[in-house]
Amino acid sequence: MILNEKDMRREKQMILAARIISMVFTPFYLPMLGLIVLFLFSYLSIFPFFYKLEVLTLSYLFTILLPTVLIHMYRRYQGWNLIELGHRERRMVPYMISIVCYFVCIYVMEWLHMPHFMSAIVIAALLVQIVCALINLWWKVSTHTAAIGGVGGALFAFAEYLNFNPVWWLCLIFLVAGLLGTSRMILRQHSLAQVVVGFWVGFLCAAIVVLMI
Repeated sequence: MILNEKDMRREKQMILAARIISMVFTPFYLPMLGLIVLFLFSYLSIFPFFYKLEVLTLSYLFTILLPTVLIHMYRRYQGWNLIELGHRERRMVPYMISIVCYFVCIYVMEWLHMPHFMSAIVIAALLVQIVCALINLWWKVSTHTAAIGGVGGALFAFAEYLNFNPVWWLCLIFLVAGLLGTSRMILRQHSLAQVVVGFWVGFLCAAIVVLMI
């Protein structure tokens, strides 16, 4: 079947939208979103603004900026594009980079004696990364949907602790997860099973860690 010019333009626009969604909702944003939820709905809201800013900056440096830069440098060194890096057998080094960065973040937070609720967020994100890395030894799973699933799981657990209704927030998370999973499939990075399993891996890991800590 030959696509006409209008269909080709529509397909390019759809692929571009999928790439933008994948870039905006990077797998590394789980700790940042979790901390923002804590600062909005828990007793941590009474903390000074600049203290919250310091915590968010620390989280950004070690869970988003540093792993993103290091993985980008590794990809450039190997001469791979993003699609080539997405091959299952090439994902272990990026997993290890992010896991080490998350461990460093947890160490720094403990050294600074930050509240356990804060470190629980990063520990939950770390567990999601570790479980996804172990699954990746046999089967490719979506870390993008695992991250948004982790946000949902942490939100669910904190709602139990802090006694607030998370329904509308969870609806938003499921909507974003659907858009994100669809984008990953449009880009041919994952199958439906891989995005669904990724979401529930993230949800369960985050919920268990927060409820236990």
